[in-house]
Amino acid sequence: MNDRTKKLTTIAMLCAMAYVVMVVIRIPVVLFLKYEAKDVIIAIGGFLFGPLASVAVSVVTSLVEMVTVSDTGLYGLIMNIISSLSFAAVAALIYQRKRSVGGAVLGLIAAIVVQVSVMLLWNYIITPVYMGQPRDAVAKMLVPVFLPFNLLKSSLNATITMLLYKPVVTALRKAGLVPDSQSKGGINIGAFVVSAIALVGLILWMLIWKGII
Repeated sequence: MNDRTKKLTTIAMLCAMAYVVMVVIRIPVVLFLKYEAKDVIIAIGGFLFGPLASVAVSVVTSLVEMVTVSDTGLYGLIMNIISSLSFAAVAALIYQRKRSVGGAVLGLIAAIVVQVSVMLLWNYIITPVYMGQPRDAVAKMLVPVFLPFNLLKSSLNATITMLLYKPVVTALRKAGLVPDSQSKGGINIGAFVVSAIALVGLILWMLIWKGII
């Protein structure tokens, strides 16, 4: 199997993984908004093969989602692609320039900021049409509803990406789908511990926001 075939095979596997993760982890949060973890897989694909891989995985996964489990139709497709790419492609672009733990952290922080900002804009543009609500009414929900949701979603996905990147890359490398040189600059144990602590904090924040604790 040549390198090109291995790359296409791995990207296809990532598409399948992203779809399965989306189906399994699909948690209603507020209004029509659901937390999904597929951006984690899309970001890992971008870390491995660059921003264009994120584009491919995002578009394929979102299309399959639209025709299978989604109830938001074309609006959902557009928002899913925009959301995933504003997170994963940004993280991948920065990591591609600096393949190290610091580059991964910087890329994911930038991804959080960009995704939250971009989704506030697109929620303001598209959500009134989707919900059939006046734009002024949706604008009043941007800060109390859409901002915390997108901040929580992107922060969780960034943290989980840090936790899972090394194990996923190791498994792909053992399967012969990713060469050693493709996975240099992985996540070290210190980053793993910090990410695990951050994940616990984010879960507690979500539970408090939902009024569960």
